[in-house]
Amino acid sequence: MNKLFNSEVTSPNNPKWENAISRKTPLYTRKNDIRSAFERDYTRILHCNAYRRLKHKTQVFFSPKNDHICTRIEHVNHVESISYTIANYLGLNTELTKAIASSHDLGHSPFGHAGEAILSNLSQRDLGNSFWHEKNGLDFVDYIELLEDSQRYKQNLNLTYAVRDGIISHCGEIDENGIKPRQEFIDLSDYKYPNQFSPYTWEACVVKVSDKISYIGRDIEDAITLGILDNHLQELYKLLNYDSPDKKINNTILINYLVSDLSRNSSIEKGLCFSDEAFNLMNKIKKFNYEHIYRSDRLKPSMSYFSLVLTEIYETLKRTFDGKNTLVQLEKLSLYCPTLANNFSSFLSNYSNLENREELKLKNKIIFNLENEYDFYQSILYYISGMTDNFAIDVYNEIIGF
Repeated sequence: MNKLFNSEVTSPNNPKWENAISRKTPLYTRKNDIRSAFERDYTRILHCNAYRRLKHKTQVFFSPKNDHICTRIEHVNHVESISYTIANYLGLNTELTKAIASSHDLGHSPFGHAGEAILSNLSQRDLGNSFWHEKNGLDFVDYIELLEDSQRYKQNLNLTYAVRDGIISHCGEIDENGIKPRQEFIDLSDYKYPNQFSPYTWEACVVKVSDKISYIGRDIEDAITLGILDNHLQELYKLLNYDSPDKKINNTILINYLVSDLSRNSSIEKGLCFSDEAFNLMNKIKKFNYEHIYRSDRLKPSMSYFSLVLTEIYETLKRTFDGKNTLVQLEKLSLYCPTLANNFSSFLSNYSNLENREELKLKNKIIFNLENEYDFYQSILYYISGMTDNFAIDVYNEIIGF
């Protein structure tokens, strides 16, 4: 093991430590708890519903019949594995990378990046700001996801600053080589767009680069399995410098190459960086993927369908806004869309200033005023973004059915 970054590890000896483990409010303690702050974050993430739903959310390819095609939860597991290997080799805090990696995509909408773009268009139109999954992920762990305490009261996840920072700072769409953390302890609400700031810790930087390593090879592997790259295999072999079409394009080999290269070439002075050869290859693969996978004609029909589904759900709920009478309008909607209306009403009750909060055993932060139009539209976006692919489709079919 290299352990080159031992002096930078997020630990009690690091000047950033107190900021890194800080929470918005103190977390309850147990006399017999043997976990660290970041281990507690990790288990809180595993127990939240947003994490559980990732197994039914699109990574790149929607609703594959082949069980071996990557879904969002598998991607998260890849990022967790890759970031652990890198952090362990460099001497960084693997508990922190594990917590960040497991939570980094909690804010993803149904239907992957296509769904994210659809919700962003709606958000820009009605709220004047973009929807992006990194910010949505931070909002989810700060405000939306709830866990029951020992008295069965529902409370916010209340994660550490370092993990929350890793979520909003993880954007894997990076083209720079030599990633380093920032020194400033900023208010994370200062983020206005993806990749605006560097992460606060080296561990979050590791997750950021692991996110990119994890998807470029796996997306190729899946695209080959689904026949999407049948007409582009020769170009791919040439890009990878393969001398024989009999040589298997193997994601594990590509990951090993990139992880090993990054680990050997990184330093505190240079940051997390690849060799020029590996960095150029990774960017070429990313360009290939965009041209022949993400913009493939095979994916275009599904994109139109996703827009139809998510937009109709949004507009159906939007029409129920009626100030003080909004809940009454939702009750009327439940007569022909019971799944949508009742589930959304239940969702709203967790975050609104209603009189029955004690009855519902709620101790989380109130974030919606149901009489406020902006708040209501924001609540719809949060609600839709949490849906799984198939639940969104089921709700859409309920809307159009008679």
